[in-house]
Amino acid sequence: MIIDKLYESVEKKGHVCLGLDTDLSYLPEDFLKKYENIEDALFNFNKKIIDATIDVVACYKVQIAYYEAYGLKGLSAYKKTLEYLKSEKVISIADIKRGDISRTAEMYAKAHFQGDFESDIITLNPYMGFDSIEPYLPYIKDNEKAIFVLLRTSNKGSKDIQYISNCENKRVYDFVGEKLSEMGKDYLGESGYSSIGAVVGCTTGFEGKEMRNKFGSTFFLIPGYGAQGGTAKEVSNYLSHGNGGIVNSSRGILLAYKKDDNGEKNFEESARNASITMRDDILSQLK
Repeated sequence: MIIDKLYESVEKKGHVCLGLDTDLSYLPEDFLKKYENIEDALFNFNKKIIDATIDVVACYKVQIAYYEAYGLKGLSAYKKTLEYLKSEKVISIADIKRGDISRTAEMYAKAHFQGDFESDIITLNPYMGFDSIEPYLPYIKDNEKAIFVLLRTSNKGSKDIQYISNCENKRVYDFVGEKLSEMGKDYLGESGYSSIGAVVGCTTGFEGKEMRNKFGSTFFLIPGYGAQGGTAKEVSNYLSHGNGGIVNSSRGILLAYKKDDNGEKNFEESARNASITMRDDILSQLK
């Protein structure tokens, strides 16, 4: 199962999930000048980042919005990036956050689990109801795919809905997590984790151990490290025996070259060094 492969990747390479949320403004000027079109510029920047970090990050997350913003050329770069990750046998997460029902959800599943935009794992939004997740389940069972479902996110607005509680002080995200855990029992891998994972922000680290204990078989995609204020110590609360989660960083790695002397000429090396620093920071909290 793909979740077992992700577990193994974390064991070998650490917890870093490198976010390829690539905007043209992130590209060094001299590099950008080499290319006549957006498609080639975006893809070749991504390729250099991937080649430089492939042995030190667990997986890559590609946020589709950054490519949709550039129209068909941007989506072509998105497609090429996913294809390149597949050719390198690296796990890809398509960050699409879809959340719809019935035939619409079936079409989203088809679009992102096969064809031009195929990836190994996708992100989903469950807040329209759990029937919005069901159309993706056949791909998990039959095609070695997985999903990460929004559970408790790292943005300030998460409290608007996710933290609403009942008279027993049970929050919306508690109900969502319990439902995902129940659904996930049918998709457990040898690692003990389910192919139905959850997105859990690490900016409120005091809740981490509670969530890890409560949702023990749920693998976490953990945003919020670095720029959003999450620390390696907070991240460690969401892990179990050093595994069970990947930690996303996008701009912190893609733009690391801006902090280095001569970084523009060697932006991929700066990305590699930033990935290693992040990996080691997290591992240091697990010893």
